[in-house]
Amino acid sequence: MKSYINPKLVPTLQKRTREAYRMATAPFRLTPDFLIIGGNRCGTAALYEYLCGHPCFAPSFHREVHFFERHFTKGLRWYRAHFPSRLYKYYITRTTDKRFITGEATTYYIFHPHAPHRIKEVVPRAKLIALLRNPVDRAYAQYHQKIRKGHESLSFEAAIEAEPERLKGEREKMLASEAYNSFNYRHYSYLARGIYVDQLAHWLKLFPKEQLLILRSEDLRADPCGVLKGVLKFLELPDWEPKVENNYGQAEYPKMDPRMRKRLAEYFKPHNKRLYEFLGRDFGWER
Repeated sequence: MKSYINPKLVPTLQKRTREAYRMATAPFRLTPDFLIIGGNRCGTAALYEYLCGHPCFAPSFHREVHFFERHFTKGLRWYRAHFPSRLYKYYITRTTDKRFITGEATTYYIFHPHAPHRIKEVVPRAKLIALLRNPVDRAYAQYHQKIRKGHESLSFEAAIEAEPERLKGEREKMLASEAYNSFNYRHYSYLARGIYVDQLAHWLKLFPKEQLLILRSEDLRADPCGVLKGVLKFLELPDWEPKVENNYGQAEYPKMDPRMRKRLAEYFKPHNKRLYEFLGRDFGWER
């Protein structure tokens, strides 16, 4: 009998075959040399895409792996399956005499309460990169992202008003059970994600400050090549000039109501001040 495979199923079968192969070879695969840990809507995708063009960098099979928050129970074998093999690294380093690194970029890591200690457990020497954007602009960008993805139905002002009730008790539930994944904590944290000082303080309790590079998102937009030069130095990679096309884009949504912007600026002002004092660096978001 002649076998028949629906052509529409071929891409799915190919994908599953590749995934099965990577899982089978996972013990012989690498773990990341660095992680871009966030934040959300802060230019992490753009920075990662720039790095993908570097001759010494091999990306993960998915930019956002989400292992240290949503998929941690799948285990290290599952995580390794997302990265290049040791044999490939050996081949590249021997034939090109170049350094070889790999990494991933998941924006939820910086905000997730369990991600820091999980990363410390699994890849304690991985270098960490955080991008911080004016929290007012970041909150508005996140809101419109959720609108596009169908996760939000309220107006921006209503969503801000609803945030305390939506997040009430969610972090406590996550801390009480590592298996608990909070939809609200992930999707409706417009203000909470912008209080960077509390998040960074948590990370720096576990990692030395030399292991964490903190970047200002506005600098990446204004001078991507200059910022990338600092990132390459941090990652101990040779200088390289990326192909920059329109940076990471402009907002595709209406401007924020000036009254709402002023309200949020006042809300974040004391938190930004704490951040500046904590880092010894003024990000200038109030100017």
